Amino acid sequence: MSTQADVKSIDTLAFMKAAFGVFGHDSGQALSEVEIQGQRAVEWITVDQAAHWKAEIRKANELVNKALKDLEYCRAFKKVGNNQPSCIEEKKALEKAKQRLARAEQKAEAVRRWTPIVQQQFRETCVRLVRFREVIDVDCPRAMAQLEKMLKALDAYRQVSSPTGGTDGAGSSGGQSVTRQLDDSRPAAPADGQTGAAS
Repeated sequence: MSTQADVKSIDTLAFMKAAFGVFGHDSGQALSEVEIQGQRAVEWITVDQAAHWKAEIRKANELVNKALKDLEYCRAFKKVGNNQPSCIEEKKALEKAKQRLARAEQKAEAVRRWTPIVQQQFRETCVRLVRFREVIDVDCPRAMAQLEKMLKALDAYRQVSSPTGGTDGAGSSGGQSVTRQLDDSRPAAPADGQTGAAS
């Protein structure tokens, strides 16, 4: 099994680390926004709409009662001789009020029916989002830390394996590069003005 690393670009690891940081930040904000908007939607249905249609039922009941009184008044005081008044306008107003009441009651019933369903679905969604939150809060920082460790190791390896231009011979420092050490193991070339023959 090979123990060598085939690294094409250290800059790619640095880019990945930065990308993980951006992903974690943006995803965390988006997830928080989803949770906030989801909670608002649930409250709008279960609280706001419940209160709204309860008030609408009360108003519609008041309109029905008023329309009934107007119709009774019409029948009692607008009678001419034995002729029963038509009271068309009052009948129309009563029918309209009844329709409004029926619609308000239907909406209120829909809110009551959907409230537990919406709440349950939102709770289940929040449970599913917990794993994604773990990815953002735990896995992303862990991946960034691992990439940083890899970058430091590769940078240290690059410093060791690249020529550093250190001093010659035995006076070389311990930080001399691997390449430089391999070059020093070769026989030294004759200096200028000297022949290869012994004097």
